[in-house]
Amino acid sequence: MTGVLAMLPYLVGIAALATVVVLFAGLAVMGSEAAENVKYSNLLMRWRVGLQGLTLALIALWFLLSAA
Repeated sequence: MTGVLAMLPYLVGIAALATVVVLFAGLAVMGSEAAENVKYSNLLMRWRVGLQGLTLALIALWFLLSAA
């Protein structure tokens, strides 16, 4: 149990960093003028939402395990 609790801050950091990377990649794709980038923009938006959900779930798990 303490091993998982010790690893959770690192997992939260990795998930948050991945969210930021995907966010900026989506902004870069959205800023370009090509019409085929709409597909990649939507794909990156879905990845961002999923990574945000993962980050929030890991934070909730971290608080839940640290309170017990």
